[in-house]
Amino acid sequence: MKIKIKGMSCQHCVKTVKKVLEEIDGIANVAVDLATGEATFEEAHPVDKDLVREKIKKAGYELG
Repeated sequence: MKIKIKGMSCQHCVKTVKKVLEEIDGIANVAVDLATGEATFEEAHPVDKDLVREKIKKAGYELG
């Protein structure tokens, strides 16, 4: 799955978003690209998109 993330401006942001996504049960192989503002990951099982949005928002970013 690929999602757009707004608000990332540096490598620290990339690491934060990657960590937040990796902590969600069912998400694996997370990659975050600062240049495109996108995160990609695999789902071991369907993941609640609202949960992903909430976790990203709590970290200080928004889904695009």
